[in-house]
Amino acid sequence: MRTVSRWILALSAVAAVIVGSGPLRAQQTIRVGWTIPAEESKYWMMRRPAEFPNLGKAYNIEWTQFQGTAPMTQALAAGALDCATQAPLSLANGVVGGNLKAYIVAQHVFEKPGGFSVYWAVMDNSPIKTIADLKGKTVGISVIGGGTQGPFNLLLKQNGVDPAKDIKLVEVGFAVSEDALRQGRVDAVNMNQPFAARAEAKGGTRKLFSLSQAMPNIVHILEACRADFVDKNPELVKAYVRDITSGMKKVLANREETLKVVSEVLKAPVPVLETYLLKDNDFGRDPGAAPNFPAIQKMLDIYAETGMLPKLDVSQFKHPTIVAPLQ
Repeated sequence: MRTVSRWILALSAVAAVIVGSGPLRAQQTIRVGWTIPAEESKYWMMRRPAEFPNLGKAYNIEWTQFQGTAPMTQALAAGALDCATQAPLSLANGVVGGNLKAYIVAQHVFEKPGGFSVYWAVMDNSPIKTIADLKGKTVGISVIGGGTQGPFNLLLKQNGVDPAKDIKLVEVGFAVSEDALRQGRVDAVNMNQPFAARAEAKGGTRKLFSLSQAMPNIVHILEACRADFVDKNPELVKAYVRDITSGMKKVLANREETLKVVSEVLKAPVPVLETYLLKDNDFGRDPGAAPNFPAIQKMLDIYAETGMLPKLDVSQFKHPTIVAPLQ
């Protein structure tokens, strides 16, 4: 597996990928972007391919890991990926700024009432007690322009903090968020599972605010495919969506094996994952990986109301037949 961590892929690399794709490959192989965490159905497909009869036989997947959803948006717009994990904001930005046309074919996780919500943490002894106290501070976020920044910006603005002028916003990947905070490289940083559970177990940090305060029932990540690729290869994409649907069912039906799969991908110990994964304090997952289009529309409306995006209709992202769950 290759790792891509740059915001925009070099044009020469994109050209090489496209030129190297012949007609046979276009029919049989899907180039898929992924990231961590919370894509368990795809992790099953990567680590347990024998559980998916069509994978490796009827079609193949070329997996590429990215740091966050925004770089994958760039790759989709450049034609370097066919399908990828997306957040509603990053996907919408691709449509507005990159002329990307895509379909939402599945959903990975959302924030359920009473479950886990991505949050910003500070040290226990920090003088930062409220969101307003972030003025003049250095704040970490997983990816600038990524899925968490929409509700993050909204919360700051609601509390009198201009995210563009009043703070120094820096990119800090989820995996190193805890270290950045404890080492004093940031004053506040976003936390996601399993890294939040690890930090909480060590102690010394506290939650400042969570995204659920801005948007309840946030759809964090979904699966999107380029519209031109779907239109040219409908049966191939159907096979992929069927496997995502099947993967989600395996995730929820066999927690013990899912813990092992996720541990292999995230390099996190099973005892850490055991504290939250697929429990009440985790994200929510639709059993058929079905996208919640009304919830996504609400998010797009809020982004438009706050000036982050023009008005968008979620129906442009919905294919009439190719969408999870597919059996």
